[in-house]
Amino acid sequence: MKNSLNIYRKDLKNIATNWAAMILIGGLAILPSLYAWFNIAAMWDPYSNTGNLPIGIVNEDKGATVRDQEIDAGKEVVDNLKDNKSMQWHFTNGKDAMDKVEYGDYFAIVIIPEDFSEKLGTVLSDEPKKAQMEYYVNEKLNAVSPKITEKGASVIADEVSSKFVSTVNGIIFDLFNNLGIELEGNLPDIEKFEDYIFTLEENLPEIHRMLNESLGDANSAGDILNKAQGALPEAKEYTNTGLTTINQTLGYMNEAEERLNSIAPKVKEDVAKVQSITDQINQLLDKAKESKIDINEGKKVQENIEQQLDNAIATLNTVEKALQQLQDTNAQLSPPSDEEAEAGEGQPSDQLSQEQIDQAISQTAELRQSLEQLRSDVNQMDQFLNNTEAASKVVDQIHQTAADTNIKLDEFVKEYQNNIEPTILEEVGKAKSTLTGAKGILEEIQSTLPEVEKVLNSTQKNLKEGKGMLEYASGEFPYVNDKVKQLANKIREVQKDTDINEIIQLLRNDPSAEQSFFEEPVLLNQNELFPIENYGTGMTPFYTVLAGWVGALLLISLLAVDVHNEGLYTGRQIYFGRFFTFWTIGIVQTIVVTLGDLFLIGVNAKHPVWLVLFGLLVSSVFILIVYSLVSVFGNVGKALAIVLLVLQISGSGGTYPVELLPKFFQVINPYLPFTYAVDLMREAVGGIVWGRALRDIGVLILCGVLAIIFGAFLKEPINKKTKKFLEKSKESGLVH
Repeated sequence: MKNSLNIYRKDLKNIATNWAAMILIGGLAILPSLYAWFNIAAMWDPYSNTGNLPIGIVNEDKGATVRDQEIDAGKEVVDNLKDNKSMQWHFTNGKDAMDKVEYGDYFAIVIIPEDFSEKLGTVLSDEPKKAQMEYYVNEKLNAVSPKITEKGASVIADEVSSKFVSTVNGIIFDLFNNLGIELEGNLPDIEKFEDYIFTLEENLPEIHRMLNESLGDANSAGDILNKAQGALPEAKEYTNTGLTTINQTLGYMNEAEERLNSIAPKVKEDVAKVQSITDQINQLLDKAKESKIDINEGKKVQENIEQQLDNAIATLNTVEKALQQLQDTNAQLSPPSDEEAEAGEGQPSDQLSQEQIDQAISQTAELRQSLEQLRSDVNQMDQFLNNTEAASKVVDQIHQTAADTNIKLDEFVKEYQNNIEPTILEEVGKAKSTLTGAKGILEEIQSTLPEVEKVLNSTQKNLKEGKGMLEYASGEFPYVNDKVKQLANKIREVQKDTDINEIIQLLRNDPSAEQSFFEEPVLLNQNELFPIENYGTGMTPFYTVLAGWVGALLLISLLAVDVHNEGLYTGRQIYFGRFFTFWTIGIVQTIVVTLGDLFLIGVNAKHPVWLVLFGLLVSSVFILIVYSLVSVFGNVGKALAIVLLVLQISGSGGTYPVELLPKFFQVINPYLPFTYAVDLMREAVGGIVWGRALRDIGVLILCGVLAIIFGAFLKEPINKKTKKFLEKSKESGLVH
């Protein structure tokens, strides 16, 4: 170890006394830092300058009319992008945009087609179509720019989609709100409808029965209508016949009334005349009774009385004939036949009082018989004229008979005047009134018959249609029956699983709140466990570690790993002696690069002290590895160090997660010192998890120990075997 330290002290003295060596070593100490600093500064915040990326925007949208409302989504996109500074938007036409993106003036272009708004509007149709935007990118210009511009295009699409979804959802939930209010107002009707469905389901068997009965009734009604139509001609005939009969009867009534009017005065006059005759007979008999009756006077009285009685009898015969004529007239006004009565024709059978006419005729005959009896008695007076006593009795008898006859005449006159004549006239008037009413009814019936016929025809037609509908309803009843039962079962299922009041409450939610929710339904609350403020800070661990390996390569490229007068020292002494020199310069390199990261570049490390300390550990291990390779293998070791550098840049996961790398790099990743060096430096920058940090420290120390063992024990034997190879390569003049 003493000789090794002598070599180390000699190297430090040579550097301190040789200004050229001092400049060279100073350069070696600073150069690796430049590599790290330039890369960290370049990547400090690359996305903050995306506003300098030229992107072409072509708006060909012609707009559209949706529900009588003009929309122009393309114009809205352009208006929004004019205030967007995330990229350098250029608004142009399609041809110019394509030329510039192909030439490279634009990194990408976005074309909004002419049917953009129209397709957005199809959301309200049965077949909605997605609106599309065309995106063209020139990928040969740069490896990263396509990803950045693609993100910009995605932002446009997402912004349009978000705004569109927000607007549509706002409209939808506004409609839902109105629907909820309407449903709440119609809730009693909805509940009624449910009751109607259940009631309808319960009454389906009864409805089916009624349909079948109605169909049977329709068939019966059809038969009845056919019979009614067949009976119409007969009804017309009966009506015409009835009118004829009534007209004839009215003629008879008028004639009877005229006869009655002409007979009545005559009857009154004749009855009065008979009554006068009987009065005269009574007066004559009174005179005869008062005076002495002789034969001559008696015969005169007898003749006078007989003449008076003959006149009275003749007058009563005239009255009787008049009454018989009235009886004949009443007989002509006979009651209607059964057929006429069914048709409503004729008049009641008691229109004229037949009994009173018969009674009047009977009374007249009775009076006439009384007068004839009186005449017979008067005719016998001459037999008793010589016998005064007998004659007086006969006169008394005749007088009594005449008096009785006169009383009967008074009764007849009263009966005739008070009952017979008024009753007959009243009955004739009633009969005429009834017949006139019957005539009016028949005439009305006759005028109505055409309408009845028309109605019957129309009813028969409607009945046929109704029968057809009933047959259709009866045929469709099984289908209706199944559907009503299905609907009732669905209502029961809905009632079981869902409360309509909850649905109404959901629909009545605040539309603006629902719109806001669907505009951004999920909020990502980002919690940064180990915050890294920018991309440059995040890349500091990788480039700082890379600078350490590059620094080691620079050292073995410019400084010799062997010493002059090798015969004075063993291979192991040379290995450790020259290593101290390399390690010292590596320490300086690490201090420069880490402090430059913190104070010159401005990296905001969570643990800056540990960043420097971890950097020193990493640099020491890397110098051990590189120095050992070159010390043992010479120029071949330099090549191996470069190969290791290339593999570690790709496979360490310093830039991309190892999970995204090809399988080969995923396999070698755990065996690369870079893997643990970068991870350890990340702990210092972002925040230390000592479990991971100690693991990384342990692996790095193990790598360093293995490098020391490899160099200390293999340098001398391998150098002896490769000495001839090295001397031969130097003879070429190309290798030092």
